[in-house]
This record gives sequence, structure tokens and C-alpha cells, in this order.
Amino acid sequence: MARPTRPPTARLTAAGHHPRARALASAVLLGTLLAGCTLPAPLPGQGSPGPGPSPSSGPHPAPSPTPTVDPIVAAAQARLAAMTVRERVASLFMFHLRGASAAALRAFATQTGAGGLILMGDNIPDPVTRLAAEVRGVSPDAALPLLTAVDQEGGSVRRIPGDDGAAGHALAALPVAATRSAFAARGALVASMGIAINFGVIADVTDDPRSFIFPRTLGSTPAQAAARVTAAVDGEGTRVLTTLKHFPGHGAFEADSHSTIPRSNRSLAVWRTHDAVPFEAGIAAGAPIVMFGHLRYDAVDPLPATLSPRWHRILRDELGFHGITITDDMIMLQHSGDPRYRDPGRNAVAALAAGNTMLLYVLQPDSAAAGDDPARLVDAVVAAVADGSLPQSTVDADALLLLEARLRLATARG
Repeated sequence: MARPTRPPTARLTAAGHHPRARALASAVLLGTLLAGCTLPAPLPGQGSPGPGPSPSSGPHPAPSPTPTVDPIVAAAQARLAAMTVRERVASLFMFHLRGASAAALRAFATQTGAGGLILMGDNIPDPVTRLAAEVRGVSPDAALPLLTAVDQEGGSVRRIPGDDGAAGHALAALPVAATRSAFAARGALVASMGIAINFGVIADVTDDPRSFIFPRTLGSTPAQAAARVTAAVDGEGTRVLTTLKHFPGHGAFEADSHSTIPRSNRSLAVWRTHDAVPFEAGIAAGAPIVMFGHLRYDAVDPLPATLSPRWHRILRDELGFHGITITDDMIMLQHSGDPRYRDPGRNAVAALAAGNTMLLYVLQPDSAAAGDDPARLVDAVVAAVADGSLPQSTVDADALLLLEARLRLATARG
């Protein structure tokens, strides 16, 4: 399939090599700042020149360039080395806790050790002008801020009041520039509240009005959606970490993945020419995060994409995405009615093993009774590391990537 002619932006700045061959997606927030930074001298053993030739050995060769070390990467590696396995595992979770009390949210983040916090409607204070102060107060360590996130698509899916711009399928009928403007305003609103991530760009595409996702899509054809996905990513710019969702595409299904696991027999060949196109466009535009959906393309893999190593390989190897991947709300799997996904701990381990960097949980008031309270989820993953069913190298690589993102966020905020 043809890539957009517009080259990828410089928003993805590589900084070392993740074992999953990723580029550092979190540099989106700091590429401009780091461009002017003076990097430190190499660490011992890294690029130190050896002794020069003796005077009798002839002309001195030109000195080899000294590799530089990204200070954020070095700091993330030092943080990782000081963390226990349990702390590393806990940092891979993004949770939700009801309520708008910054103190309660901060205590929850401290207790769980989570790396992220998603804000839902119940977290938004009245008046909303208090939200920025609330967000500033939730991180236990200001030098390592939580990855805070919100669903701010506009239209029917908006958590922060005041977002009255065009959204979803309404943008498909407008010039592409309208999408860029709408998401520039949307990204600015989210950023003004101190929120790091917007789960806001729908890259799904369908022309079926019966589809659950249809009103939220940015186009009825791959080309129409791709142009507007690119514009949305450009519009949000470096204000927030933009997220494309719901990979590999909700448009092939009529059903709602909140209450079932939608299934399709669409072939991989058809997917490549249809559903993949808007995601590829958004990746080329520089989106640093992709959210996986609980969606089954049975002709490709009978597992939900969230739990599918094959779909993660396709995203990486075919679409060229090497940034942060996050699941849709994992509790949706339990609510699907499929008995294979009743065990929340097992689901968490499978999602990380498949290739997700971070696990998202919109916790319910009865989460403890349902078995998906934070401590038990972390316990399940720690146990899988201990028994070898989940390699510790996987946890370490994911934790390092998220640490880098959080440290870059702290530096960008000053």
C-alpha cells in the first residue's frame, strides 16, 4: 500500500534501541528542547579513545568521533537499575480511580506504583479550572511524573468541558484543514490541563452506519480517513502524546468491543488495503502511541489483537511503528462474556507477552471483588516473571521505555 508522500516528522527521536527495535516515542514532547542541549561526555568505556600511535608510527590518524550519551536514557537506565521487579511491573500499568481529589489520586498512585493514570469524567472537577492543579498534584515524584491520559476525541467522547469543535464523522464532510484546526484546539486544551496523553485520534475506518464506531471515525474510505488522521496528528503536534486507536481497526465490525469481542473474517490482504491505511498515515505523521483494540480478525489470528503477538509484529514490521503500545481497557475482556478471558491476571500477562508496553484499566468500584484490583494484577505479572512464563527482559524493556517518556515529560515541563 502506498505511504503518504509527506515524510515522517522528527517527532520520533531515537535514543538507544529497545529490544523490540523501537524508536523512542516519548521524544515527541522534547525533540525541540533536546536539539539545543549539550550532552555529557561519554560514560567510562563508551567511546573513550585509546592510546595514540607512537611518534615513530607515522602520521596520526584522524580521531574517531566520540559517541554522545542521551542524558535522559542514562537517567532512565539508572532509575531502572534501582527498581525492584515488582516496581518495574507496577510501572507498566495505567489505572483509573474515581474522584477528583488530587490527594486521593496521589495516594493511590503511591500505593500501586502505577506508571500512569487515566482521567475519566468522574475525575473532572467543577469548575474545570481546578483540573490543572489536580493533575499537577497526582504524581508522587515530580521528577518522574505519571503518564496522565484522557479520552478527548471531541463530540460524544470528551471528558474535559469546553471542547465544542467539530469531531468524529462530522469532520469527514469538511475540508482536511478543519480536522487540523479542531485537533490543534483539542491538543491545546488537554495540554493546558497538564495532561500528557490524548487517546483522541480514531484511525478506524468504515462506511457502515450500523457500526458502533462509525460516528467517531474521521472518514468512510481509507483515503478520506488517512488524510484526516494525518491532519489530527499534525494538529495536536508536540502539545501532547497523540494516540491512534483502535488497532488493527474497529471498522470491520458492527459490534461494540465494550461488551463483546467483535469478530471478522476479513483477510490480511483486505486489511492491508483498507483498515491499515489510516494507521499507516498516522504513524508516518509521527504519532507516538498506538492503542490496541480487543478485536478478532479470525483469518489473521483467532486471538483478540490485544493478546496477539502476530498483530504486534504486523504493526512493527509492516507499518513501521516502534513506539509505545497500550491496550484498550483490559476490563472489557472480562466483560466480553468469553470464559477464556475471565482471569484478569492471566489477561495481563498475555497482553505484555504479546507486545504491549502498557496495560490500561478503568477500575470499577467492585474491582477487588472481580479480582482486578491493582495489587493482584501486579502480583500475577510478578509471578509470571518468577516462573519464566514472561521474560524479565520484556518487563525491563517496557519499563525503560516508559521511564524515558516520563523523564522527558518532566524535562519538558521544566
